[in-house]
Amino acid sequence: MSPYASGASEIALALAIVKTLVLIVGGFITYFAFKAYRRTRQRALGYLTLGFGLVTLGLFLAGMLYELLNVHLATGILLESLLVLAGFLVIAYSLYVQ
Repeated sequence: MSPYASGASEIALALAIVKTLVLIVGGFITYFAFKAYRRTRQRALGYLTLGFGLVTLGLFLAGMLYELLNVHLATGILLESLLVLAGFLVIAYSLYVQ
């Protein structure tokens, strides 16, 4: 057994825990932004909700694609980065919109 096997499995477990926490916290932020949008019907809050949703999805997706669907890790990271970029662009737009 390789001396690195234990360390790699610990890192994989830590990564799974952190990604799960990102999904939970990002989900809460997205949910509360959506509640605020639904209450006020302000377009900016709708875009903010979409932006947080995209960022949350992007941050969570790469590892899941790699682990569950056997997608090449680099492809998953590219998709993650594109979703995070799109989310940040939508969040920036939400701050600009009246």
